[in-house]
Amino acid sequence: MPKRLNLPDSASVATPGEDGRLFAPSAARNADAIVALVADNAPSSGKALELASGTGQHIVHLASAMPGLTWQPTEIDATRRASINAYLAEAALPNVAEALDLDATSPGWGSQNAGQSLILLVNLLHLISTAEARTLISEAAQALTPGGTLVIYGPFMRDDELTSDGDRTFHASLQAKDPEIGYKSDFDVVDWGRDAWLDFADMVEMPANNLAIIWRKPA
Repeated sequence: MPKRLNLPDSASVATPGEDGRLFAPSAARNADAIVALVADNAPSSGKALELASGTGQHIVHLASAMPGLTWQPTEIDATRRASINAYLAEAALPNVAEALDLDATSPGWGSQNAGQSLILLVNLLHLISTAEARTLISEAAQALTPGGTLVIYGPFMRDDELTSDGDRTFHASLQAKDPEIGYKSDFDVVDWGRDAWLDFADMVEMPANNLAIIWRKPA
């Protein structure tokens, strides 16, 4: 089980709302930037898999903005799957399925979910161990169809350095809870994708000192 389920309260703040929906202020703040990033890098059609979809706030925006893709949200936490499905029920979009119970850090899920044109991961890599992160990227590479795209977004070290006081504080709080988790270095993560036979495509600076790393599977 991923270590992110036992983290400091500041790691993933979400408050309950109507019909089982959860609301995370951080997800609301970064939704527009993430949708724009994904739209710039996504294919026009195909299957799209969002790993660790969290509250479900992002998936409705993604599916609405990119109707040519068939979206599959995933989440290992049952309360959050219920929240995702509540958001989807309200949005009533035709191109997105109910949340799937999937642990993105476990071996084997890639071959079971093959044929993905796009895989997106938001704000998880710093909440799991290095070994789990490498497994996640390796499995994502297996799940991608040739020519498919993997996008990972979140806070990262820059060349092994934490670059803001907020990042240093948050990283320290994560490691105080579990020394195996915390920020990963950007160039290490790029190399983990290459180790999984993905081609590095781009690294994009995002708001609030976040970063997006993008790979493509060779056609």
